[in-house]
Amino acid sequence: MLPDRKMHALLTRPQNKSGFKPLPVVIIGNGPSGICLSYLLSGYIPYFKRDSLHPHPILQRKLEEAPDVSILDQDLEYLSEGLEGRSHSPVALLFDTLQRPDTDFGGTAESVLTWWHETERAVPHLVLGRNAPGGAWHFIEGSMVTLSRGEWMGLPDLPFKDWLKQKRRGLRNNRATAEDIAQYYQHYVVRKGLQKNFRCGTVVTSVRKVSAESISSHAQKDLQENSDSLWNFNERSTEVFQVDGFFKTAKGDKEPFSIYAENVVLATGTYDSPTWLGVKGENLSYVHHQLSALEEAVKNNSVGIMSDPVLIVGAGLTAADAILFAHHCNIPVIHVFRRRVTDPGLIFNQLPKMMYPEYHKVHQMMKEQSAACAGPYERYVSLPEHHVLSFGKDKKCIFQDKNGYQKVYKISMALVLTGSNPNLSFLPNNGIDLAMDSGQPVNPKRNPIDVDPFSYECTQEKGLYALGPLAGDNFVRFVQGGALAVASSLLKKANKNPP
Repeated sequence: MLPDRKMHALLTRPQNKSGFKPLPVVIIGNGPSGICLSYLLSGYIPYFKRDSLHPHPILQRKLEEAPDVSILDQDLEYLSEGLEGRSHSPVALLFDTLQRPDTDFGGTAESVLTWWHETERAVPHLVLGRNAPGGAWHFIEGSMVTLSRGEWMGLPDLPFKDWLKQKRRGLRNNRATAEDIAQYYQHYVVRKGLQKNFRCGTVVTSVRKVSAESISSHAQKDLQENSDSLWNFNERSTEVFQVDGFFKTAKGDKEPFSIYAENVVLATGTYDSPTWLGVKGENLSYVHHQLSALEEAVKNNSVGIMSDPVLIVGAGLTAADAILFAHHCNIPVIHVFRRRVTDPGLIFNQLPKMMYPEYHKVHQMMKEQSAACAGPYERYVSLPEHHVLSFGKDKKCIFQDKNGYQKVYKISMALVLTGSNPNLSFLPNNGIDLAMDSGQPVNPKRNPIDVDPFSYECTQEKGLYALGPLAGDNFVRFVQGGALAVASSLLKKANKNPP
């Protein structure tokens, strides 16, 4: 799925006066959001399955009102009204409950959707990604198990459990490994015949609006071969998006490209830029911001049983994974975090103990093994309601508690695992103008991109859409509803809705 010869020709032609008619849609990011949207834009249309029964009686009645009209062509706001669940997005809840009707109650009811491949409704598009389809899942330690149940990681019309059975493997405690998930997403793209839309090894450096007058009306015949789809291009459009970047060739060279698009979908996720504390000494070589640094240090024997403690900063699941890894390797740990152990906002206080025993164990350690009182866990010290003041060149780290008292510890290395932020440097002003609070950087939890809840089109920039964590949907099971909303909106623009 690296750029083929025809795509290479397209991407390397002169950028100005390219003579190309704009492509209808460019999707930036090839993780679960981008894959799901590509599936929908490739003419795969969901309908309510006749004679199926949804456990939500009001939704069932609504679905029976227009059984011959696809879900994409119905009023998503009407269908999703009154639904409740673990997402703030009405469309995310709708698509999730159509695919997994009673999953939140432990049920295994089948999807009430049936899928039809209507090739005449396909919308030409490209999905640009840095690596293989699957996005950030290729960068997560392969043996790590997912937070979500395995069946929640699946994409439309190919249940993850069914794929896993073909590999003669099962789910561990109903959860899957990151390696399995990454392989499944790659398999999905091939199985559903989406490869022709994916351009891997591409890095986008700029997205900006340009005048449509500078673009010739000649058709881009080599964008999608073997496509019978007809796109009704809006000749009256005065502006289009210019997407610039480069792709990495097999020889390692960087070849620049420039594509024009009527619509651009941001689906880059948030794994790009780890959050920094912004304290003195954080740029020293022993301070790291990714869990992989600890794995590498263990592999190289640069930390071990006799080392000074490893400092782990943060109280999320990545920090917990680092603690579990260090504990397994008998490496001493100092764990610093700002919250109280009993804070209801702490992720550990929101997870069922039976389903997540390893994270419950970390939470127990955090509660029982503070510096003030020794507990049953060796080689681990918890410092709740503390924050880092500075890192010294001598590997001494200064902490401060909630009362202003300071402590100094000698450490071997530090892992600052306090989350990550999206890299939107390819957008004007780093995309800040698109956020809910346009005075602050985009953040998936605190300040997502402001989108229309039923189309996911950016409220500040028509033709620009945002999916997944960028729009506040942080779980794979819920990013798919955003893809449904975007596909529905784009099909309306393309006049590809049936009468």
